Amino acid sequence: MSIYDFTVTKASGDEVSLSEYRGKVLLVVNTATGCGLTPQYKGLQELYDKYREQGLEILDFPCNQFANQAPGTDEEIGNFCTINYSTTFPRFKKIDVNGENASPLYKWLKAQKGGILGEQIKWNFTKFLIGRDGEVIARFAPTTAPTALEAEMKQLLVEK
Repeated sequence: MSIYDFTVTKASGDEVSLSEYRGKVLLVVNTATGCGLTPQYKGLQELYDKYREQGLEILDFPCNQFANQAPGTDEEIGNFCTINYSTTFPRFKKIDVNGENASPLYKWLKAQKGGILGEQIKWNFTKFLIGRDGEVIARFAPTTAPTALEAEMKQLLVEK
């Protein structure tokens, strides 16, 4: 099984196979609009602007499991991100990342790279970096600034 075997739902409600991102470097992030880490959207957008043409895709999965910090609808979340951070990277339907209702994608990601809490996601803005071959390269803590990933990301982007 690889990341390309999963189908996810866009914020618009359309389903998309992650195989559409084959050959790209992916940064998969669970996000929230009311979190102390929400300003990371700015850094994520900066990375996307800088490296999209080289093959970077940031996949944004809003999650309301941590202190009710993403309470809005998918449309409200999208509007918030557009208005406040001018985000243009793909945003998907709000999901659970932990527990029995966790998204199958996140169950798989956590099994590939555990964190400080084992296979549990600790908080919003946990980041998974996936290479062009679909392999999960690294998992980063919520407090890791997006710009701190730039060197590792650049290395993956130059590898064909």
